[in-house]
Amino acid sequence: MLRVSGEATQTEVDLEAITAGTDSSGKHSQVPHSDLLIALAEAVVAADEEELRPLRERAVAEMGEEQLVDAIAVAGNFMRMVRIADGTGIPLDKPMMQMSQDFRADLGVDQFGGASNTPELGIVAKATSGLTRAAFRRMAKP
Repeated sequence: MLRVSGEATQTEVDLEAITAGTDSSGKHSQVPHSDLLIALAEAVVAADEEELRPLRERAVAEMGEEQLVDAIAVAGNFMRMVRIADGTGIPLDKPMMQMSQDFRADLGVDQFGGASNTPELGIVAKATSGLTRAAFRRMAKP
């Protein structure tokens, strides 16, 4: 979804930052405060209060209190969704599989334990993935 929302808003995003924990592109992402948001997400996931405290203070100073609350809420919501999906064995649905097949392997997402809950796409679904992504992009445009 980050990739599609970036395309819809014509914002360059570094998807490798999701798994690398840094803006790894060598050029700064156009996502405002991306380095700070990545550091906050890493600290939230690690439940590292000593690391999180100064990052929260920095976020209030750089982004404001409302954006900090939004960022922490998004991180918490994603953690909740992933735990529910992994705990119940929910597979990715076919459209999401089609839209994400081109980058899941590159980012190592298919190596996570929860990936075993999702069956491989058939040859027709793989062949029509580009059409599915294009349709979703059109629907996601503001």
